[in-house]
Amino acid sequence: MTQAENTHSTRMGRKKTMLFVLVFLLIAVLGLMYVKWVPYYHKADLAATTHSIGESIFSGMTDEVSWQSGLEYAAAYFKSVWKAAVLGIILGSLIQVLLPTNWLIKVLGKTNFSSTAVGGVASLPGMMCTCCAAPVAVGLRKRKASIGASLAFWMGNPTLNPATLVFMTFVLSWKFTLLRVVFGIIIVFGISYLANRFAPKVDAVEIDKMMEEVEEEETGSFLSRWIKSMGNMILYIVPAYILSVLLLGAARTWLFPEISSEAANGLIAIILFAMAGMLFVIPTAAEIPIIQTFMAFGLGGGPAAALLVTLPAISLPSMIMVGKSFPTKVLLFVAGAVVIVGVLCGLVGMYLF
Repeated sequence: MTQAENTHSTRMGRKKTMLFVLVFLLIAVLGLMYVKWVPYYHKADLAATTHSIGESIFSGMTDEVSWQSGLEYAAAYFKSVWKAAVLGIILGSLIQVLLPTNWLIKVLGKTNFSSTAVGGVASLPGMMCTCCAAPVAVGLRKRKASIGASLAFWMGNPTLNPATLVFMTFVLSWKFTLLRVVFGIIIVFGISYLANRFAPKVDAVEIDKMMEEVEEEETGSFLSRWIKSMGNMILYIVPAYILSVLLLGAARTWLFPEISSEAANGLIAIILFAMAGMLFVIPTAAEIPIIQTFMAFGLGGGPAAALLVTLPAISLPSMIMVGKSFPTKVLLFVAGAVVIVGVLCGLVGMYLF
């Protein structure tokens, strides 16, 4: 091949890459506009005028441990999130076939704080719940994004969701919003960065090696690779997702039991609610009416503040969904660290409210 042919081939490759990036951005923007941005704009107006964004997702459900309770919760949950869940799977699969591997690895593939910060900041427009963001995190890991960057994107979507912060300010108070921002930053950027310690340090040589490995995997047409990527996500993620939501819905009363007024703001309640919030799964911003309802029935500010950060950050279903993409020790560290941060937030909330 002559030099002119090489130059022409390089230019065509760059044009193709730019086209793929633009297609991905167009799908992401249109999808988020339909599923998140426009609905949240109207919900923000509702929160400002009524100081509410609707009833708690628990309202009207069977208050006992049973399959009926699980089915009721699963139906309400999936009715709320199915559009975002579908979008998450689409974007997670498209990341693997549309975005340039070299760029992703250079920007998000390192174990330093820079890659973690980029992952966290990139999560802000997504505004997805932890389960809907999980397929995108899986896609990033498939493209060799670092543990820290992928975790920051995954947890940043629900934890630092700008729309949720706006709703929270109108419905709860600016104090809750401040707590969410401060402890959310600790979770998204601090815990994610520390999780890199469970992975080998990535240097320039490793970056080059990862690029070669991914390029070797890129065989076949775009359509065939996308169908394969989408199929793998649906096969390995969706069944476990549905089953775990059913099980948590059935055990909801165990996770959030009635407690006496004396214990409603104590340390034990803070720890228990922090653990329950870390395990349980909710739609985006559902923690706001849940906390509002719990406090109306006497829950103290401490346990409420613990739920404020642990309910949205991660959940058992979302950890199962990303289980094949992260080492088990990383997920155990993240789960434990989220609970600890939730307890600390609860201790502050116990004296603040």
